[in-house]
Amino acid sequence: MKPYLTFVHALSPLHAGTGQGVDVIDLPIARERATGLPLLPGSSLKGTLLDAYRAMHGRPEAERLFGTTIEAGKVQFTDQRLLALPVRSLAGTFAWVSSPYLLARFARDVLDYDPSFKLPIPQPKPPTDTSSATGVLVQNGTDLICTVQNKPKIVLEDLDFDQDQQDAKDWADYIGGGVFKDDPHWQGMFARRFCVVHDDVLTFLLLTATEVTARVRLEDEKKTVVEGGLWYEEALPTETILSGLVLASADDSTKIKSVTGGKTLQFGGKATVGRGLCRVQIAEAQAAPQSTQGGQQ
Repeated sequence: MKPYLTFVHALSPLHAGTGQGVDVIDLPIARERATGLPLLPGSSLKGTLLDAYRAMHGRPEAERLFGTTIEAGKVQFTDQRLLALPVRSLAGTFAWVSSPYLLARFARDVLDYDPSFKLPIPQPKPPTDTSSATGVLVQNGTDLICTVQNKPKIVLEDLDFDQDQQDAKDWADYIGGGVFKDDPHWQGMFARRFCVVHDDVLTFLLLTATEVTARVRLEDEKKTVVEGGLWYEEALPTETILSGLVLASADDSTKIKSVTGGKTLQFGGKATVGRGLCRVQIAEAQAAPQSTQGGQQ
């Protein structure tokens, strides 16, 4: 089997939950235990693709490809882990924010499954000013620069940053090409809004940039809140990008792509209120551009 990259792009808030919460949020999203990073479980991805494939090709073919309760399928799915988090920006409306750890782990996972892959990008580096975490990597021509007290700044939520000397163009082009395949307009839009912040800054944003919604259940006749009918649920915001791997043969990967490329699918809970609408792209690892410096050899 061969590894293929998967990119999940949230078109509406995505609630892949973990059951009852223990904090003020009653229904939190799934997060990794050690890092606190959000994820979409591989079981959720597999289940949605199974339903879509079964609707197109019938149950026997779907069970042969995806497996049953007593027999393993021919395709394996990993968890889809956070790659870029949308964060409010004073300029450019919002930014797609990543960090050196997220990008380094993405690169590591690809090479762990197949060391012969050539990464199409240089190894990620943290912003130069790591002591104060004030530098942000963006590409030249970014939409995120604004003027604060006569100085060029990047303002995310209520934090302001300086532009770092490094350029994030290689990463922006690669991720944008995978998420927005065959769509140059959105690839350019992604590149102009993509930035890399220090890992410490991302930790703060993960606590403040997810979407928390108060939900209530009303009595049908009185239209008042049912006792115990108020709860808070968390979701990854619209425009979140996650990534992982699918292990499949070349023929089976083509079959999976028949239900993913360019189609909107629903993942996670709260489907009846429009949550979890996502696009999924599955792609082979891209070859490194000849002009790229610092990539894997």
